[in-house]
Amino acid sequence: MDAQSRGRADEIDPADQWVLNPRTGHYELQLNDSAARERPKVGAPRRSSSAPSAPTAPSPGVPGPRRGDAPPGGRRGGRSRKGGGGSGGGRRKKALLITSGTLAFLLVGGATAAYLYYDHLNGNLSVTDIAGAGTGGFKKDQAINILVIGTDKRSGAGNEGYGDKDSVGHADTTILFHIAKDRSNATALSIPRDLITNIPDCPTKQPDGTTKAIRGTKGVRFNNSLGQEGRDAGCTMRTVKELTGIEVDNFMMVDFNAVKTLSTAVGGVPVCLEKAVDDEDSKLKLSQGEHRLEGEQALAFVRTRHAFGNESDLDRIKTQQQFLGSMMREMKSKETLTSPKKFFSLAEAATKSLTVDQGLGSIDKLTDLAGELKDIDLKNITFTTMPVLDNPAEPANRKATVIVNQGLADPLLQMIRGDVSLTEVEKKEQAAKEAADADAKAKQDALLQGNRAPAGDVRVSVYNGGGPSGSASTTLKWLQDTKGMSKTSNQGNAPAKVGATQLEYAPNQADQARALADAMGLPATALKMGTTDAAAKTPMKLTLGPDFQKPGTPLAPPVPQELPKDVQQAQADKAICAK
Repeated sequence: MDAQSRGRADEIDPADQWVLNPRTGHYELQLNDSAARERPKVGAPRRSSSAPSAPTAPSPGVPGPRRGDAPPGGRRGGRSRKGGGGSGGGRRKKALLITSGTLAFLLVGGATAAYLYYDHLNGNLSVTDIAGAGTGGFKKDQAINILVIGTDKRSGAGNEGYGDKDSVGHADTTILFHIAKDRSNATALSIPRDLITNIPDCPTKQPDGTTKAIRGTKGVRFNNSLGQEGRDAGCTMRTVKELTGIEVDNFMMVDFNAVKTLSTAVGGVPVCLEKAVDDEDSKLKLSQGEHRLEGEQALAFVRTRHAFGNESDLDRIKTQQQFLGSMMREMKSKETLTSPKKFFSLAEAATKSLTVDQGLGSIDKLTDLAGELKDIDLKNITFTTMPVLDNPAEPANRKATVIVNQGLADPLLQMIRGDVSLTEVEKKEQAAKEAADADAKAKQDALLQGNRAPAGDVRVSVYNGGGPSGSASTTLKWLQDTKGMSKTSNQGNAPAKVGATQLEYAPNQADQARALADAMGLPATALKMGTTDAAAKTPMKLTLGPDFQKPGTPLAPPVPQELPKDVQQAQADKAICAK
């Protein structure tokens, strides 16, 4: 997709330039007649309540001419501008706003981008009602989990020749993208399409507005979570939660055309091959060495299953991660940042390729997401894959599916749930953090040394901040009935989730805190003492986190801080040759 061929580049005057607006933190295309410029309004996105399909929106209206040749009536994209001035009738200047960060969100074969801001792009988006799946949308002060789905649906010009042209589209490539709460790092977890898992019951919105309940199935391929029996992306989100214990905030879905159009819009994606490839199935034919791929060649590269490694889907995942890392580096390159033509092309390609949930259903919301991602350094983005084993239920000579390798997957998922970075941090920062942690632990250990209050004197309010459903009420009953702590109250869900169970108390409540810590089996690290004394009869605050299992059971082990060495990983800032 080329900006010039779509009539975009003709609207850029040589006198126009990109400048940073210090008030908004965005780049703006400053037009020569800046006095007539106004910020564009955002239109409503195109909606779809049916099961997700590849976006097939018509091309958006081309913005009107820049100089005094407005169409009769002075209309611009369905809006009129009152007042005269300038040459000819009323005219409306357009301002292209672009987030100041360049790392938006591009995921493969999935690939997707969402950081260009232009009013008509709203009309390109396809929006799916996911019937209550997920959290309802990401939040700025919490970690973010976005599910990126690359479907194998063959819709779009030229894609019917890839076989299975009538496919409803499955979850062919799925990546759970976790963005840290402090926005310093991110983890992209690939989930193999042939992983055997359970798909939960799933309500789906129908075209007539009703909701259809689709029964879950056990022991099937993960890719059946989309498309089969009318399942939509909300079903895939629910399946990911059951599989990983991580609740998804939003989803983005793309089809084959996304790889072709986005790779072309960015000017080609550099790849490296350790050997020559001639794959008849994907039509990938390349010599050994470096290449810049776009369009059909880029699609062939991310689709091939027979060119690299042991010709499995797991090796194709590695190839896709290499391609995505390279695309991210290309997006952040100077050549892309300084090219208005590429920005126009990427805006068109990204939004026309994208199906999203209602929580991301406008350019405003996508730009907000991009703002959360813009400062993450590529060296702090890690690609990894759910650790798996061959399915023991299949014959040795017919291994087609895999199962989760719990020994490796459990610590990996704990790290993601615990918001632990998989990348190396700066040595100075790491040393300072370790010193601070050691000092904090010493202080916390000292907190446990001292008197204990009688059980009947312990006052505490119990909140559920990420434990199993009903944890606050079961803990209340357990403390009162078995521990004699009658001054306990249940406060239900906490205002926000916590990473681990914690007890907050005032200095003059230390005796009560020690007694409760003994009863609950809380480690010193769970105790958080304030700086000022509490008023009489003020309760302590116990917030149950994801490490809480049930009353009387020790908390789950601390979150691992290092990834097991056998877990596959790759950094987004490093170029790797496909083998």
